[in-house]
Amino acid sequence: MTEQREQLYFNLIDELLKCPNGQEPVVLESHPELMDSGLVETMLQVATMFAHEGNQDGAKFLFFVGRELAKELGLYPEVPNTEVANPEAANKE
Repeated sequence: MTEQREQLYFNLIDELLKCPNGQEPVVLESHPELMDSGLVETMLQVATMFAHEGNQDGAKFLFFVGRELAKELGLYPEVPNTEVANPEAANKE
């Protein structure tokens, strides 16, 4: 990741943090060239930094947006339905 691209990620993260609640998808969609695994990784790094600095709300927000973006990009594994993991529930059917 180049320093210039990293700065673009930071600018987008800053824009997300400042946008009105619910406008995050609009902000992300206005920068399709930045929606990749590098953005997710940078979001998680900033979220971790926020958590260490005591900014829990900012950290939770970025972890949430990062996770949702990772799912959208196919980078986040889907967890199977819990009924499969619970054989007792499966036997009752």
